[in-house]
Amino acid sequence: MGPVSVLPKPQSLSTWEGDLAKMTHLQAGLSPDTIEKARLELNENPDVLHQDIQQVRDMIITRPDIGFLRTDDAFILRFLRARKFHQADAFRLLAQYFQYRQLNLDMFKNFKADDPGIKRALIDGFPGVLENRDHYGRKILLLFAANWDQSRNSFTDILRAILLSLEVLIEDPELQINGFILIIDWSNFSFKQASKLTPSILKLAIEGLQDSFPARFGGVHFVNQPWYIHALYTLIKPFLKDKTRKRIFLHGNNLNSLHQLIHPEFLPSEFGGTLPPYDMGTWARTLLGPDYSDENDYTHTSYNAMHVKHTCSNLERECSPKPMKRSQSVVEAGTLKHDEKGENENTQPLLALD
Repeated sequence: MGPVSVLPKPQSLSTWEGDLAKMTHLQAGLSPDTIEKARLELNENPDVLHQDIQQVRDMIITRPDIGFLRTDDAFILRFLRARKFHQADAFRLLAQYFQYRQLNLDMFKNFKADDPGIKRALIDGFPGVLENRDHYGRKILLLFAANWDQSRNSFTDILRAILLSLEVLIEDPELQINGFILIIDWSNFSFKQASKLTPSILKLAIEGLQDSFPARFGGVHFVNQPWYIHALYTLIKPFLKDKTRKRIFLHGNNLNSLHQLIHPEFLPSEFGGTLPPYDMGTWARTLLGPDYSDENDYTHTSYNAMHVKHTCSNLERECSPKPMKRSQSVVEAGTLKHDEKGENENTQPLLALD
């Protein structure tokens, strides 16, 4: 018996070269530091990237009950990154992503920035998205809870606006690897407003964000939270994974604990940062187009990445309440306080809610 050749046949070599070029394209645009971070933290290996993606794709046949509407390499890759390249976990997340959309069809009808409900939520600052990333390269999302006008925006539309925003942001491979930070400011969030946060809609949000979306959340930070937000946390705690619970932080009005995790130079002045007050229209202008202004409900300019077209409707404009200008946040700069002695019972050291 002659020696066995370990060299690929010409056709196999050609296929291998094609796969290598494809993987190079998938990692194109990533900084060397981010590529190294993906290798160390996410187990991403460019040499076997195609095999990892294909293994996830091969599992689709096991779930004929789910319509997998997108299965290209770049799409599957974000699920692998979200689950540190554990193929079974990545497939489970992929399946839950589409199953969540099947089970909540009404939420994803006209799932575009020009949908009236989504548009109102975006203009009212749900969510806020800071332009610059933090020192770990993470995108910072803001929610000013008291700005929720319940006569204007349903909780579901706010959730849809957040999910749509994440869909846009997760197209960036850097964010697939570095992830996100969410800061929720509960200043002046009334008990009446909190009473609308029922267990069923909170569960809907948790399922959509924790269980069904390929994003890495490095932390969820509560500031200025009243006692009834603690009670709400007790309601949702059973639905949270242990890993998620350990990433929810309660700061009260303690700036020191917040700044230990997010440096002030990356935060607006509402959170004791060195940046100007957050402009609630910033992210809405990004999605609704460069012609968006605070005086106009929305414009005809499309957001190319989402292939969204906007058609002005006089009827919609007349029926919709006038949007807020600037941030009109109920949180003024300096509301949060530096606590050096820890004497204020509402100003606690950093606490993980687990």
